[in-house]
Amino acid sequence: MVRLLLSAVFLVATVFTASAQDRYRIQPGDVLQIEVLEDTALNRNTLVLPDGTISFPLAGTVQAGGRTVGSIQTALVNALTPNFATAPNVTVTVNSLANVGGKPAPKTIDVFVMGEVANPGKLTINRGTTLLQFLAESGGFTRFAATKRIQLRRTSGGKSMIYKFNYKAIENGTAAVNSLVLHEGDVIVVPERRLFE
Repeated sequence: MVRLLLSAVFLVATVFTASAQDRYRIQPGDVLQIEVLEDTALNRNTLVLPDGTISFPLAGTVQAGGRTVGSIQTALVNALTPNFATAPNVTVTVNSLANVGGKPAPKTIDVFVMGEVANPGKLTINRGTTLLQFLAESGGFTRFAATKRIQLRRTSGGKSMIYKFNYKAIENGTAAVNSLVLHEGDVIVVPERRLFE
């Protein structure tokens, strides 16, 4: 009897949560968790930018602001389908809200830069700032900067990751990182150029 009662409570709670997420309208600053069953490499948390859009690999820019998670899920399936043999199974959930307990999420984040830049140290930037915009805000490179070996160090879910970028590819618009949005606590490292680099 107790098991039956607990199962019923769990089922009601699950339906209520799903129903609440289906009614909620996404707003800038929310973080969406997006999962693609057929390709787990695409799974990620995505910040809704100030203009209400999200950027997702193979789907490009998708309008999220003002829509429900179900509507966003449908838009992502439609955008991703040409890249798969059959329509992929996509799940979208709200990971965190921009406005919790009546307090809006901070509009700025702290990001750190070290190495061969004009203004190393901690910089407070607006949420939604891209790597390219951040490099401009840091005052640019010194003449000793190894611009082909820029690193972005990020800690997420207890894991430390290092991404490497070539500024020339960014500058020419050929790199996918042109739309890479920085997160709280990111560290950008611009190493010193080697002798014949």
